[in-house]
Amino acid sequence: MSITNDQFDAIKRKYDQKQLASARLASERLEYINTHVDGYKELTDTIVSVSMERAKRALEGDKSALEDLSSLIQSLSDQRDAVLMGAGYPKDYLEKVYECPDCKDTGYIGNEKCHCLKQEINNLLYEQSNINEVLKNVDFSMISDKYYSGEDLIHFKDSYDMAVRFVNDFKKDYQNLIFYGTVGTGKSLLSTCIAKELLAKGYSVIYFSAISLMEELSKQTFDYKNKSFSEGNSLYESDLLIIDDLGTEMNNNFTISSLFSLLNERAIRKKAVVISTNLTYEDLRDRYTDRIFSRLTGGYNFCRMSGPDIRIAKKLTL
Repeated sequence: MSITNDQFDAIKRKYDQKQLASARLASERLEYINTHVDGYKELTDTIVSVSMERAKRALEGDKSALEDLSSLIQSLSDQRDAVLMGAGYPKDYLEKVYECPDCKDTGYIGNEKCHCLKQEINNLLYEQSNINEVLKNVDFSMISDKYYSGEDLIHFKDSYDMAVRFVNDFKKDYQNLIFYGTVGTGKSLLSTCIAKELLAKGYSVIYFSAISLMEELSKQTFDYKNKSFSEGNSLYESDLLIIDDLGTEMNNNFTISSLFSLLNERAIRKKAVVISTNLTYEDLRDRYTDRIFSRLTGGYNFCRMSGPDIRIAKKLTL
């Protein structure tokens, strides 16, 4: 998933506004200090006049004009700082104040996107992928095993433990998960709990139902009127991609090919995927090509979940 050029331009305008606000604040502070702190403006004027006078002498051929200029300006600057601090202001009071000091509100550090710009893009992507809505009132503390028993309980505990380890080991251990099994047994809940934990740790997470994922892939392939921002596609670059309800999407050559390309590219980049599906192991083998099935069985931990539909069970106990 990626943002359009218009969306990226809107983000960049926010950065321009941040820089203007920073410059405006610095200017207002300087005007106030020049007016209300005795001696500050005079020292600034002295620094300017000394610099101009020495530069003029150097242009006229005086080779000694610049010899001690640096130390002289430093001495005057130190005096000016002392005046500012003597009036009760910190030494850096007149420096520009940035929301992100790492990139100085430009969005870039050198040629690389700053973490703050990546977060701005991710925030927009989260809205587009509905992840904010999905994560409301969801976390691991909500999960209970009281609706499981026997073998179903064993499957649940194994899946729960796998989800927790996935989060705890995410930084050091590349892995992928598939939660599979009967309807309503908590597969999507575990997936969204993983998403919430990783988002809280600062990782980028993109969430899609299988149907909306295929719609997004189709739009990227065929929608030439809405070209996407070319610096990166978060379907491939996000730290985690969650695909919910795999198997509900239309099954045709395009969806099969697109799914394989997506899973393969993320595997190459070592970007994690979590899938939930109501399909059985055998259904996955029969529905998808050998290449996809091989990719899943070779690169994913399968977490089986079984038991009653918890949503129905909860209603029955009300």
